Amino acid sequence: MNYRFHNLLGAPYRGGNAVVANNSLLISPVGNRVSVTDLVKSETVTLPCQSSSNLCRIAASPDGVFLLAIDENNRCLFINLRRRTVLHRITFKHPVATAKFSPDGNFIAVAAGKLLQIWRSPGFRKEFFPFELIRTFADCNDRITSLDWSPDSDYILAGSKDLTVRLFCFSKSNKFNKPLLFLGHRDAIVGCFFGVDKKTNKVSRVYTVSRDGAIFSWGYSETDEKFDEMDCDVSEPESPGTPEQRQAQNEEVDYNSNAKKRKNFDGKDKKLDEEKGPWLHRLKWELLKKDYFMQTPAKLTACDYHRGLDMVVVGFSNGVFGLYQMPDFVCIHLLSISREKITTAVFNDLGNWLTFGCAKLGQLLVWEWKSESYILKQQGHYFDVNCLAYSPDSQLLATGADDNKIKVWTVSSGFCFVTFSEHSNAVTALHFMPNNHCLLSASLDGTVRAWDLFRYRNFRTFTTPTSKQFVSLASDQSGEVICAGTLDSFEIYVWSMKTGRLLDVLSGHEGPVHGLVFSPTNAILASSSWDKSVRLWDVFDGKGAVETFPHTHDVLTVVYRPDGKQLASSTLDGQIHFWDPIEGLLMYTIEGRRDIAGGRLMTDRRSAANSTSGKCFTTLNYSADGSYILAGGNSKYICMYDIADQVLLRRFQITHNLSLDGVLDFLNSKNMTEAGPLDLIDDDNSDTEEGVDRQSRKKLAYDLPGSMPNHGRPIIRTKCLRIAPTGRSWAAATTEGVLIYSMDESFIFDPTDLDIDVTPDAVNLALSEGQTKRALILSLRLNEDSLIKKCIVAVSPADIPAAASSIPFKYLQRLVTAFADLLENCPHLEFILRWCQELCKAHGQSIQQNSRNLLPALKSLQKAITRLHQDLADTCSSNEYLLRYLCSASNNR
Repeated sequence: MNYRFHNLLGAPYRGGNAVVANNSLLISPVGNRVSVTDLVKSETVTLPCQSSSNLCRIAASPDGVFLLAIDENNRCLFINLRRRTVLHRITFKHPVATAKFSPDGNFIAVAAGKLLQIWRSPGFRKEFFPFELIRTFADCNDRITSLDWSPDSDYILAGSKDLTVRLFCFSKSNKFNKPLLFLGHRDAIVGCFFGVDKKTNKVSRVYTVSRDGAIFSWGYSETDEKFDEMDCDVSEPESPGTPEQRQAQNEEVDYNSNAKKRKNFDGKDKKLDEEKGPWLHRLKWELLKKDYFMQTPAKLTACDYHRGLDMVVVGFSNGVFGLYQMPDFVCIHLLSISREKITTAVFNDLGNWLTFGCAKLGQLLVWEWKSESYILKQQGHYFDVNCLAYSPDSQLLATGADDNKIKVWTVSSGFCFVTFSEHSNAVTALHFMPNNHCLLSASLDGTVRAWDLFRYRNFRTFTTPTSKQFVSLASDQSGEVICAGTLDSFEIYVWSMKTGRLLDVLSGHEGPVHGLVFSPTNAILASSSWDKSVRLWDVFDGKGAVETFPHTHDVLTVVYRPDGKQLASSTLDGQIHFWDPIEGLLMYTIEGRRDIAGGRLMTDRRSAANSTSGKCFTTLNYSADGSYILAGGNSKYICMYDIADQVLLRRFQITHNLSLDGVLDFLNSKNMTEAGPLDLIDDDNSDTEEGVDRQSRKKLAYDLPGSMPNHGRPIIRTKCLRIAPTGRSWAAATTEGVLIYSMDESFIFDPTDLDIDVTPDAVNLALSEGQTKRALILSLRLNEDSLIKKCIVAVSPADIPAAASSIPFKYLQRLVTAFADLLENCPHLEFILRWCQELCKAHGQSIQQNSRNLLPALKSLQKAITRLHQDLADTCSSNEYLLRYLCSASNNR
């Protein structure tokens, strides 16, 4: 039962800025979580830590160890990326537009409203308040939009919405605190960057980029490095105040001037300037060049600069991006990704990969500009995911959504490898065929389609004489018969898989048929409808309904237990009924209204405790062994029940994101106004829609013609739940995306037959004495994962048959699970397969008799063997002729 959050699929990117760390780790915010994609290994993981609302800005340290994540409520998480844990938290007092680590990693520059704050970067030490504010610059007249550090971490460029870029000096020895202003832009600043001379590695240029598509190049001449002594002593004007304050200020000024004279007399200050170089903000900068990207009326929304290559990448609101060589402004690439706004554009460390993000489409691209090829191309569903389906070997996960698309994901890597877009309306149900290579989908467009996962094409389409809207789907175990339930005519249609012909139409329901499932052991079809009934049908006899199970409320869904001896149905009053399909009797009833209740919507007139909305289960799924059931609905909770005892085992809260509606149980009354909830009042400034302010996804659903667009917050709910056939993980289609929870037993100490003599030392002693069989049984009794694997590998190949026959049957499941883990991580492939073979020979009859209890472990083993077989088959087929040549060459010798 130790399921933990593992990954988030279906939403690679939803807004904010992406960051590339260590040249190959792409870090992007996904709602209130952070997703990390390894571009070399092609794997993506989502960090288990959550923010309180959607993340809008992230920054990574130069060494790639720490991550700063700031959300819409100005709350910041300081995360250790390698350990995936939150080290520190802080709340800023102003909206944060951008943040950046200094190149040496010691400081963090934060643009908090009009203020530029410099914080000392926390480390691994435990401190009462690890964030220390070093300096605050309050010279900007409007919100700061971009930051850049100089390579020596002494200077900061800050561009703001007041059309200026300021050069600040972050050196304590500097007494000239006024920033240098770069003026001339006619729109808000989107980016400002330091340019470096490649020979001396010192700052020689400054580039400023504005929203209207202009890039200005600034430079200074070598003759202007030394100022006269009079120019250096610039005294600030007196500030108004009381006479005592003015007197104190005058004394400080006199003291500073005397100290400076003494320094000049000693000659120390000149030496310091010669070693450090001239103060950049005291040089005479001049505008060298004005260049324009010529993309009007589109606005420039994202940009980045690579110092080593001296190149600039820019993204526009019309989906066009450009790559330019500076300082000559030579266009290398000018291409279009989509028609929507590019919200992030960034280089990697080497500068050979470009990362682009489009928040509205949920699109994330990594493009190699030299070879003009994609390294990564991922796009999530435009709207919420409606349905899920695991493949029989648990390696693939298919998702269908309201955007008419079906995506198939690899569970281990988290990547989508194929998208089917032939449906013309929302996809409502998915089902994998037992052969693992065929996927069925039902849609509101009136078709059921079959997809070939080898050739990635729609090879069969099932239709009806008159157009219907399908909302449920099922297939029998042989894969010969396809059934689909309708929303409008309340009928069930039956087709032949081989011929595609309509075989039968099952009538009898008086409401939409939202649940449809075949028995795992025979050809009995169970259907649930809003007419308060569950019906059983014998599809092959065609005699109509075999039996009807009446309910007191509308039935929302129905599922079979994996052994076919139990049926579970969920009703509108929040109850789960368990039926015996053979005897036709009600076995158990679980009252789940109190368990799933929670969360108050902004528009609710009643409190969460008194509200009846959402207090029912819309999706159910049995575990692989049938001992517990998962249930979810229009709530922030997913409940896990023990069926035999009707007890709530665990309740998962799918998110803590306050940007979604229905997460809080108690609302703040100050957000309620005479015009309604404050969050539902549309007071957005339309002028900033195309600029740097709006960088996140706001589209929730289709807008009805003639109605106001839906700008409210999405409501948290679970639309579909599926447990993997191996039982090691389960997936939930929620408003946040597809959440994957997996079981990680390597951290659990759960001994099965513990005695005073069963210790890790006893296991190691038996191994040192060569008693491998005794060591293996001791480790199985201790149930320590690392010790079991150590003992398995220690057995010599000749002793495997004897060791396999000496294993007691009660430890068999634990041993098979260890074999599945070893096959995925261990190089001894033939050794583990030999173990499996001998184990099946010795305990074949016992395995067959107790297949139900051993099913999750055996499925995991089958999944690992299948994956290895596919990898080896691909490798051998691609190197077939090379292997033949090597064999013939060895024979010739």
